[in-house]
Amino acid sequence: MATGVIFLGPPGSGKGTQAEILAKLLDIPHISTGEILRSAIANSTPLGQKAKGYMDQGELVPNELILDMVRERLHDQDIQKGWILDGFPRSVSQATFLDELLGEINYAALCVIDLEVPHDVLIDRLLKRGRQDDTEETIRRRLEVYHEQTEPVTDYYRRKGNLHIVDGNRGPEEVTQSLKELVQI
Repeated sequence: MATGVIFLGPPGSGKGTQAEILAKLLDIPHISTGEILRSAIANSTPLGQKAKGYMDQGELVPNELILDMVRERLHDQDIQKGWILDGFPRSVSQATFLDELLGEINYAALCVIDLEVPHDVLIDRLLKRGRQDDTEETIRRRLEVYHEQTEPVTDYYRRKGNLHIVDGNRGPEEVTQSLKELVQI
């Protein structure tokens, strides 16, 4: 059975790292909206050219264009065995879009994983990354925005019954082991 996995979790929770590890273990693509954008632009797809136009002007790529790119990506052949979406959906409207899209491509299996990590640990992890724009103030704001936008997505999947909370405040190997048990590797 094909496995569709969505990773939710705030910046610094380890979702990108864990999504990558799990994708390798399952031999399925790890898909992030950033990867979709970069790939579409690099391949000069019509959607990629549109996105590049916005990015070249320093503007955010509109939500509708991101949704179209996700639709295009989930129609690719390499997702037959499954996929891991990292950082998407970020809003309830994106989650309902994704549900409709999965219905279109006859994809039923879906596991939503939320990596939970205490705020102080996230701040510490993000500060240790050493990125120039990562001040404690900007990190706190990013976490605030994440929670405002993504809490409703978490609730959406909780109501649907396919949300799995995983403690991300452990060593990476322990988190990976919990994820392997969850997706039954």
